[in-house]
Amino acid sequence: MLDGRLRKPFYRRMRHSDPMTDETICSTPEETFDLGTQLSSELRTGDVILLSGELGAGKTLLTKGILHGLGYDVDEVTSPSFTLVNLYKVEDLNIYHIDLWRLDGKADAAAGVGLDEILDDPKAIAIIEWPDRLASIPKAKRLIRISITGDGEDAREVRIEFPDEL
Repeated sequence: MLDGRLRKPFYRRMRHSDPMTDETICSTPEETFDLGTQLSSELRTGDVILLSGELGAGKTLLTKGILHGLGYDVDEVTSPSFTLVNLYKVEDLNIYHIDLWRLDGKADAAAGVGLDEILDDPKAIAIIEWPDRLASIPKAKRLIRISITGDGEDAREVRIEFPDEL
């Protein structure tokens, strides 16, 4: 599903490189979902994913793919735009899907969603949409930055910045 440049090197480079960035083009929503599913196999407790992209870019779709890969029913996954935080419990993981879109950029967005408490959860993985609303980057065991560009029927360019060790 993914373009050949990322598909095979994706896992190899995730495991063996120093801090690196990878990019791929997702031509369809299914490819964005599949990318999330692939990424899910590399996640572990303490991870924080900073997920950037304009409205309609596919942030929640990528999150659905991640949750699908972890065994969660994707029909139950919704954007937390109004609730700010959705918690999905999967086996021994607590996946916190956080959407900071509705929070004032001048407010303490981290405090507004209880981010410190979330990150204290030993079973937590946090996926944060609109991380530019945070006053500072959260402390995490591993920080993964993902940006998605494109909207409407356009293909999506997905850029993933992995930590030193994934």
